[in-house]
Amino acid sequence: MRFFADFIEQGDNLSISSRAAADQRTDEVDREQAHVSMLYQRLDAMRDHAAKRLARALRETGGTPQARSQRDTATAMYREQVAQFDAVENGLCFGRLDFDDDRTAHVGRIGIFDETHGHRPLLVDWRSDAARPFYLATAAAPHGVARRRHIRTSGRTVVHLDDEVLDLTAADPAGSTGLAGEATLFAALGAGRTGRMRDIVETIQAEQDQIIRSDVAGLLVVQGGPGTGKTAVALHRVAYLLYTHRRELSTRAVLVVGPNATFLNYISQVLPSLAETGVLLCTPGDLFPGVTARRDEPAEVAEIKGRPVMVDVLAAAVADRQRLPDEPVEINVEQDTLLLDPAAIAAARTRARRSGKLHNLARPMFDTEIIHALAAQLAAKIGADPLGGDNLLDEADIAEIRRELRREPEVLAVLDWLWPILTPQQLVAGLFASAARLAAAAPQLTAAERDLLRREPRGGWSPADVPLLDEAAELLGEDATVEAVLAERERQRQIEYAEGALEIAMGSRSIDVEDEAEPELLAATDLIDADRLADRHGYGEQLTAAQRAAVDRRWAFGHIVVDEAQELSPMAWRLLMRRAPNRSMTVVGDVAQTGDLGGTSSWAQVFEPYVADRWRLAELQVNYRTPAEIMSVAGRLLADIDPTLTPPRSVRETGVPPWATRTVPAELPARLVDAVSREAAAVADGRLGVIVPAARLAELGRAVATAVPDATAGDRSDLVDRVVVLTVRQAKGLEFDSVIVVEPAEIAAESPRGDSDLYVALTRATRRLGIVHGGELPAALADLADRPT
Repeated sequence: MRFFADFIEQGDNLSISSRAAADQRTDEVDREQAHVSMLYQRLDAMRDHAAKRLARALRETGGTPQARSQRDTATAMYREQVAQFDAVENGLCFGRLDFDDDRTAHVGRIGIFDETHGHRPLLVDWRSDAARPFYLATAAAPHGVARRRHIRTSGRTVVHLDDEVLDLTAADPAGSTGLAGEATLFAALGAGRTGRMRDIVETIQAEQDQIIRSDVAGLLVVQGGPGTGKTAVALHRVAYLLYTHRRELSTRAVLVVGPNATFLNYISQVLPSLAETGVLLCTPGDLFPGVTARRDEPAEVAEIKGRPVMVDVLAAAVADRQRLPDEPVEINVEQDTLLLDPAAIAAARTRARRSGKLHNLARPMFDTEIIHALAAQLAAKIGADPLGGDNLLDEADIAEIRRELRREPEVLAVLDWLWPILTPQQLVAGLFASAARLAAAAPQLTAAERDLLRREPRGGWSPADVPLLDEAAELLGEDATVEAVLAERERQRQIEYAEGALEIAMGSRSIDVEDEAEPELLAATDLIDADRLADRHGYGEQLTAAQRAAVDRRWAFGHIVVDEAQELSPMAWRLLMRRAPNRSMTVVGDVAQTGDLGGTSSWAQVFEPYVADRWRLAELQVNYRTPAEIMSVAGRLLADIDPTLTPPRSVRETGVPPWATRTVPAELPARLVDAVSREAAAVADGRLGVIVPAARLAELGRAVATAVPDATAGDRSDLVDRVVVLTVRQAKGLEFDSVIVVEPAEIAAESPRGDSDLYVALTRATRRLGIVHGGELPAALADLADRPT
């Protein structure tokens, strides 16, 4: 009996102890809630203050150029502040550091200070040096931290606390993973996907932090396998660099280049959530202003266009457009017929070329030489002395002849034919539209390769065309006088619009001032004219640096981030290096995942022409996304791609092995729909990606989208849909809770680098992986044949 009494007494003590711990935990949550609530009150006050200042700036009516400039600067600043305060609403405060010396510091998305008590920090910006121990502190190297606390919030409510006591004597080396904030990290990794990339500001690991905070100068390559967080690290690095180099980078802008529009949409919320809104996001097909290149073309064609030899091809194409006919050219000028001799044309062409000016900029010199030759010929005809003496025309007469010739339509037509003013679009489209021009400009290509490039000038541009357009612009030259004319036309258009607005304002008056007792009533036109109204409401001065950069081909960015960089061709790199003359770049990629024929397998080969060996390599080796069960399958395929490559180490297991189901080819769409329905149910509110061979996207995408609710297909899919059907190219850089790979052997066979594409497909999942196939499985996946769903 005494035994049972002691047992009951011990149980009562444990119950009391548990209740006490729970009460203490509740007290801790309440204390953190009080601090978080205070921070949100401060945030609201800061947002309200910025909104009022913005409204006041918008009401200012300064008429001088300086006043307008000051107004526009203030407007842009306060508008950006309001956007930043809105963006950090979720997860404003996510951590706390308790130091050995009894100091504490709360860590969050922005810095908030107590202005009434000596600028005391109430919330430390995660990018500041003061916050760095939150990411680096371990039991072995605590950096003065006694406890690290992760604070989870839902809206403005504290819902959970995770504490790490950094006491080396209490640490368990055998069970340690070396991860900071392990509980919070695994909770984030296990959470269902939403169709948009989340920031990792709460769970940045030490190896990631080193890269994020590395110096802005120079070219940094971040190499890492699937799931290592390359993209997230690069985006957080952008936020960090904007924090530490605000003045320079906000003026010159930051460019982020992603592989496709779906990917950019996927990452679009990360930087705003980190309080950064002024960054330009582009695909490689968006990098030539005025062109949106989305046309699909065969991989073999894109590979040819991406070769360095295309620089010489385009230069030869420009020279080929500077015509030198074999026979004299007849030109009818009023009643006279002039003959433009090939020798005169050759002399004019030689002089224009020797000027060193680019094609379009050398045209005036060519025109002058031809006009002089024609004027001399015409003057000899009409000024000849009947008695055989000297020409009767003086220099003033000949100058007038030259002026008249410059206005003659037939003369202008001949000049345009001999030395045309070309846009980059005209040059490239004309080259590809003509077998003769291709043969003349590209003798170093084979006849078969030239045939692949040949196409009619319609159907839009492909991403591989964009570097060629940019190279053409460099060769042709851009005339500032043309830009000035276009700018003046735009100003005149704005003035005309303003005049119309004033006329409407006058016409809408409901009274006739002539009949009023007070005829001195002011009208809008008494206060402002059309010129000033156009200036007042012009958009140019209010554009951000990123917006101005988007429309200026010659813009030099302060920093450039390139994601999935292994896919870029040499010509694409040539374009990007023009945009980054300071070579400040963060290049993110994995050479094991190179799928494009024009992509790279060597970073050194890419950068040697631009920076020699003056670039830095940082490697991420921990796989946070892909579970060990899936990575063991993908690792066997990686060994086939390159035995020297080591797959990243997965930090977690899910207990769910990959599965495979085989069917007869005729029943593949129906069996796929069944598998999709099961997997969608298994991940509940998560996201399912179905990755299919490119040749079967239309067929299988239609089957799934028709039969499964909330399913879409192709690169126009919104990733917030529960099920999306994509090709490997469209899925690059994305992640899903579950992935079904369809006909992996066909994916591997679609390209000479098909194994790399299949590796990408297998590593998109965070929880579950399945395979549906009608054909044989690749050897690396053969052991999945008997694994049921």
